[in-house]
Amino acid sequence: MFSKILIANRGEIACRVITTARKMGIKTVAVYSDADARAPFVAMADEAVHIGPSPAAESYLIADKIIAACKQTGAEAVHPGYGFLSERTSFAEALAKENIAFIGPPVNAIAAMGDKIESKKLAKEAGVNVVPGFVGEIEDTEHAVRISNEIGYPVMMKASAGGGGKGMRLAYNEADVREGFESVKREGLNSFGDDRVFIEKFILNPRHIEIQILGDQHGNILYLNERECSIQRRHQKVVEEAPSPFVTPKMRKAMGEQCVALSRAVGYYSAGTVELIVSGADPTGESFYFLEMNTRLQVEHPVTEAITGIDLVEQMIRVAAGEKLAMTQDDIGIDGWAIENRVYAEDPYRGFLPSTGRLVQYSPPLPGWTEDETVAGKPRRGVARGTGSVRVDDGVYEGGEVSRFYDPMIAKLITWAPTRDEAADLQIEALDNFRIKGLGHNVDFLSAIMQHPRFRSGELTTGFIAEEYPDGFHGAATSDDVKRILAAVCAGNEFTLQSRARQITGQLDTPQPVTSEWLVKIGDERVEVTLGDGHAMVGGVRVDGTCTWRPGMVQAEATGKIGEGAEHRLGLIVERVGNQWKVTTRGAAHTALALPLRLARHESLMLEKVPPDLSRFLICPMPGMLVKLHVAEGETVQPGQPLATVEAMKMENILRAEKEGVIAKINAAEGESLAVDAVILELE
Repeated sequence: MFSKILIANRGEIACRVITTARKMGIKTVAVYSDADARAPFVAMADEAVHIGPSPAAESYLIADKIIAACKQTGAEAVHPGYGFLSERTSFAEALAKENIAFIGPPVNAIAAMGDKIESKKLAKEAGVNVVPGFVGEIEDTEHAVRISNEIGYPVMMKASAGGGGKGMRLAYNEADVREGFESVKREGLNSFGDDRVFIEKFILNPRHIEIQILGDQHGNILYLNERECSIQRRHQKVVEEAPSPFVTPKMRKAMGEQCVALSRAVGYYSAGTVELIVSGADPTGESFYFLEMNTRLQVEHPVTEAITGIDLVEQMIRVAAGEKLAMTQDDIGIDGWAIENRVYAEDPYRGFLPSTGRLVQYSPPLPGWTEDETVAGKPRRGVARGTGSVRVDDGVYEGGEVSRFYDPMIAKLITWAPTRDEAADLQIEALDNFRIKGLGHNVDFLSAIMQHPRFRSGELTTGFIAEEYPDGFHGAATSDDVKRILAAVCAGNEFTLQSRARQITGQLDTPQPVTSEWLVKIGDERVEVTLGDGHAMVGGVRVDGTCTWRPGMVQAEATGKIGEGAEHRLGLIVERVGNQWKVTTRGAAHTALALPLRLARHESLMLEKVPPDLSRFLICPMPGMLVKLHVAEGETVQPGQPLATVEAMKMENILRAEKEGVIAKINAAEGESLAVDAVILELE
């Protein structure tokens, strides 16, 4: 076994690998860029080596710097995590020349599966179902249009070396192909150094199912069940779960055996994932097709660990050291249900725009996962379910920055329970206790998904988000009972705040008692609230419950019960904004104004500030680089017409005209770095 390994990665996956290495008694080496000098993974490792400036192309993507760090520290092996150099054959070959073990699959398997075009040919030869499409190189846009017309719309354009949702565009017609083909080529070149593109048929009502593979260097290859990853946005996974609510034992066996056959065809060992697209319109489950194979650890690997009890990072290390797998296919079971939500630095209330900046406050529902829970004083090794069946994998810290140089992930939240509904309920409870301030985040959106009736029914497709939130996200739906509880909470908080203020010494007279009768304006609704001891009358309905909030607190808990209904337990984020309350819970932020009932009539006389009209400006919605201007001064534009393309966090975002007009002035040039709210151009 190795005595020291180097992690050629950063963030949460570096923390994750270090956690398992510690458990195995293996010393670790971290490598870090300027941006990550104070990151948690650097502090966690036994040693750390600085490898360059913040851009990945000048640090994490330079193999020579990684190898030099190995020689400097005496590391015998490298774990690449995912992304960066994890699927680059030249890196694995360079390590081999220096007699440094690569904790991953053999070079030939990476090469065969890393090229999406070649991998489809191999899959077909191995007897794996493949999606109809064009598996050769595409010359230019006109060639792409001809191919797409032959395949039949809709089609998916993908960068051959792509991954992580980058370098992909869905085209429903010829115009979409013409608009998106060059963009896919650019994203492929910028992110992966390869601008080749392939096109394939887009499966209707598609479900994204993937099979976890694990093999050793002695010819043993197993499949560790499946993961459902259908809930995606811009082809980037948002929610993953294991097992899938759609997959039957018969489907699981058929899928697993085909994926093992493909892995065997390329001599695969270590952990890997075969991604499949499954037609949700076919209840037999026989319409599943090979998409690609990721020859590395997946971001969503914790859900597989939770239901199988197998630590995938540990197995990767043992396989790289030449050990045989200690289990057989018959040993692989399914224990309960696990769900993972990816907490991203993006603002769902502003069209999911990337959000970078400082984490002014960061408080996850429990500390980042560091080791397995103990049972009866002994470690429950390999189960990886965290504490109380809740696990947080993160690599950030309060006061740190989510940088524009890397991906927007803040943390991964994993829950395990005996049933799917219980695992989702745990997610909602944990998300209520996530406190993030300083940048936009998708915690509310994730909670909304967990509560959504369609998610609960298991009727998922990769179009879930687009179909269920066609007009964007505006907060999770809130029941009347929860609204009543929140109205009582806001009235109670106002009572507590004013009672405290009236205890200040030096007042001219005896403090007047605070009223118990309030008018609460919550959203667009107005409701009268009368506070009692352990209860409140809200709009004539009795609400029994309590709230733990006290002045100065940001996080609190509330309980509420209405009549014979079930008791609601809410985790609250409480903020005072001016004279109003902002309470966030269950995937929605609620703004409320609580006024003494006798003064409430004056509130209607207050003038509301009308925001200025900014519709004639094209404003940059996030920090990024202006990749392309699509218009010139004096040009007439129509609603929906592309005006500019801005790249942020490795993704290109097309900004479009909201109304008809003439370009009066352009304030930015291609290649220029833009700050959030920078005016790119103006309309007459």
